[in-house]
Amino acid sequence: MTKKLAIYQAKNGAIELKTDGDSETIWASQKDIVYIFDKDQSVISRHIKSILSDKEVDEKSNMQKMHIANSDKPVVYYSLDIILAVGYRTNSAKAIAFRQWATKTLKQHITQGYTINKNRIDKNYQAFIQAVDDVKLLAKNNVDSDDVLKSFADTWLNLEAFDEGRLLSQTLVRRIN
Repeated sequence: MTKKLAIYQAKNGAIELKTDGDSETIWASQKDIVYIFDKDQSVISRHIKSILSDKEVDEKSNMQKMHIANSDKPVVYYSLDIILAVGYRTNSAKAIAFRQWATKTLKQHITQGYTINKNRIDKNYQAFIQAVDDVKLLAKNNVDSDDVLKSFADTWLNLEAFDEGRLLSQTLVRRIN
């Protein structure tokens, strides 16, 4: 976990967490979480303690201690699971905007069966267009759905990796070409 983290909250309530490394989760210090939801550190600390004591998330896999230069004590970093759980417990304007965005996004995913992250599509537009073209081609040829799954498993795995931020752009270019 040696990556830089930039955090801000979009106007629609979405939390934007940008990192300079590949990881399956995002890590933030308590200070970062205080900034995200605009609450006092003691409030965030109580919520984290409650989340862990309720066993909402596993403490071992969702907390990491890191030694920071010029600091006597290690700094505890919390996973995205804890950040999200705090967002659902915290009462601030930023937390409310986050919950509204999260509920809208989850509702869309449940009712439509998918969600689209426009920012990620914009960044890897060619991979997205290739996947759409592949699906259109299959639809034209009336291919059996089992054949679709078998033929385009790599594409879908790439899209999943893309959604989770695990896809390297060079890997994607090689597979498409």
